[in-house]
Amino acid sequence: MALLSLFLLPWLLPSSSSAVIDPSVLDPYCNDVPYPFGIYNYSTHSESYPGFELYCNYSGGSGGSLKVMIGGSLIDVIDISLEGGYLRVLVAPAKVFGSCRVESGRRAGGVAIAEGVEGAEGGLLDLQGTPYTYHSTNKFMLLGCDAMAIVRNRSGHIISGCVAFCVSNGDKEYGRNDCSGVGCCRTAFPSGLQYATVDLKNIHNLTASTELGIQPTEECNEAFLIDGNESSFAVQSIKKPIVLDWSIGNKSCEEVLTKHICGPHAHCNNSLDGLGYQCKCDGGYEGNPYRNPNPHKAHEDEGCREIDSCKHYAQNCSWKCENRDRYPYHHCVCPPGTTGDGKKDGDGCKRDTYIEIGLGTSLALLVISLTMGFWVFCELKKRKQRKLKQKHFLQNGGLLLRQYVSENQFFARIFTIEELERATDNFNEKNVVGRGGYGTVYRGTVLPDGDVVAIKKSKFVDETQIEQFINEVVILSKITHRNVVKLLGCCLETDVPLLVYEFISNGTLSQHLHEQRMPTSGRLSWETRLRIATETARALAFLHCKAASVPVVHRDVKSANILLDENCTAKVSDFGASRLIPMNQTHVTTLVQGTIGYLDPEYFQTCQLTEKSDVYSFGVVLLELLTTEKPLSSSRMGTVRNMASDFMEYMVEKDGRVGVLEFLDRQLVWEARTAMPVLAVAQLARRCLNLNGEDRPTMTEVAIELTALRRLAMQSEEWRDRRIRMSPRRLTAVDELMFDEEDRLLS
Repeated sequence: MALLSLFLLPWLLPSSSSAVIDPSVLDPYCNDVPYPFGIYNYSTHSESYPGFELYCNYSGGSGGSLKVMIGGSLIDVIDISLEGGYLRVLVAPAKVFGSCRVESGRRAGGVAIAEGVEGAEGGLLDLQGTPYTYHSTNKFMLLGCDAMAIVRNRSGHIISGCVAFCVSNGDKEYGRNDCSGVGCCRTAFPSGLQYATVDLKNIHNLTASTELGIQPTEECNEAFLIDGNESSFAVQSIKKPIVLDWSIGNKSCEEVLTKHICGPHAHCNNSLDGLGYQCKCDGGYEGNPYRNPNPHKAHEDEGCREIDSCKHYAQNCSWKCENRDRYPYHHCVCPPGTTGDGKKDGDGCKRDTYIEIGLGTSLALLVISLTMGFWVFCELKKRKQRKLKQKHFLQNGGLLLRQYVSENQFFARIFTIEELERATDNFNEKNVVGRGGYGTVYRGTVLPDGDVVAIKKSKFVDETQIEQFINEVVILSKITHRNVVKLLGCCLETDVPLLVYEFISNGTLSQHLHEQRMPTSGRLSWETRLRIATETARALAFLHCKAASVPVVHRDVKSANILLDENCTAKVSDFGASRLIPMNQTHVTTLVQGTIGYLDPEYFQTCQLTEKSDVYSFGVVLLELLTTEKPLSSSRMGTVRNMASDFMEYMVEKDGRVGVLEFLDRQLVWEARTAMPVLAVAQLARRCLNLNGEDRPTMTEVAIELTALRRLAMQSEEWRDRRIRMSPRRLTAVDELMFDEEDRLLS
């Protein structure tokens, strides 16, 4: 059988008068046109978004009909859906003429060809250049017998099609009412298209059909597009509705960002059928989601408005109605203590008899959960603290100290941080008894014995010298001398080690000499000062020679580090800067540490620490005892005076004679009843302050001289009758034996 292919034109202009644009009938009498659509006015142009112009065909009466211009033709508009984003229009059916069963007409191969019916309207719309595309609800239909229709896209590819068969002459009429494949076929039409052509072919010739008893008719096969929701298929000169999708512009939401035309409470959605976007109201809102840029043209009801469902449904709620932002946009609620759907025509609100049980159970579970959570939190915190304490213990040389303990080399106690926190009330500021360059000293009470101790919290520790620090602590723990503050123990569980000493209650020598607020008897007498000097010298000599196998250099001897007990007995303290000097060495090289005014100039220049560095510092302490003045003071001219330098210059000027007494505290000379012991101590201080360390006496020699001087003073009833010019050579024989005996008794 010969096949004949007839192609549809992209569109056929309707021949009716409605296709002619007559400005006289296009007046803006159409109401309720939502933005982005707008009525085109020939004087003010369009009120719409570009491409969404509508025309109003005023026919008198109450209004006019809306039309849209597509392909040069005005198409009737049935419905505009902002929510669905589509437009329903009426178009003439696209009549595609294939082989007609007539005896007249042009024939080809025994098949009659009908080239058209006069007055026929319609054709597929060419939507190119418009914001419209074909909607997915449209169906492509074919009415006819033994015909095949093929739909092609712009590239010529087949995208849809169907075949209609007939077995009798009445099948086509049957197909008009029930399209089930006999005399009619229907198939889906792809969405998102703007252009398509139809190819209609006969699949049986007239002779073959005649053999089946089909008689020729004058009707032709017909193909057209129609809204799939239509139930009537009458096609003779009846326009059919189709659905067109529309979108704004040709850019996605990601491309336009915030430059879209969506209004408040609306959001941008990408078009599903192509380029562009659509606007949708947010959940719980309804209305027109598009924002009209011209506020004078915008309708009052435009924009997304909150859905007030309770306005219509509140009367059905037994207590209260609440709006919400999802479907259904309202719900009835019950008062506290009740349950139910809250509806009058439903369960209503009933008192929940189990609510108390539920609340009690919930409360109990909450308490248990909080208790468990708090317990877990505390355990985790304790575990973290234990790990941190263990970390600090190892960093501060704890393993090395334990080794000394196991070897019975450490004669003090290792405290835990909890013990010291309890002793000092968590290191409360009210327990601070002193602050120095190396740390802060707290007063504490160690339970259960109730011993009062002094806890020194250093400011820093040299991590590279931890091993040396532990060795020095071990040495200090072995020192037992009545004039040395006893080291009771240490704590290594903090970032900086803590040292625990015996507590001395009567303040420092510096406070007694330079502060009037001390609660003791007041001014220190000459006899007390001489005793303090002697005891301090003996303590330093003990550290240098007899403390242990390794000599200990204090390195920060000053009046503030000499404590006094209730009997004004001297106690050398604060070994934070102390260093050990090996027996086979005369000095060690260290960073310079000490207190300005007491610092050995030779040590400051060479960084070589020797025992003679302590001798120089002790010489400054002797000057404090002799003058009752501070090592550094400000003159009336604003300059800083160094007492040691001034004293040495004065001694040179006076050549060590009685005139030097003018530099000293005159009250002491009166108390001593004679100038000789005071001058003797001044001469000793002069030798201690010698700039050359080799020319200074040792602390043992200093202690011997002071001990002998003090014994002579005690044995003499009248110091003024004694004129003794003392020198180390006159005292070294007998007095050293006396010093050793007293050291044995007092140690």
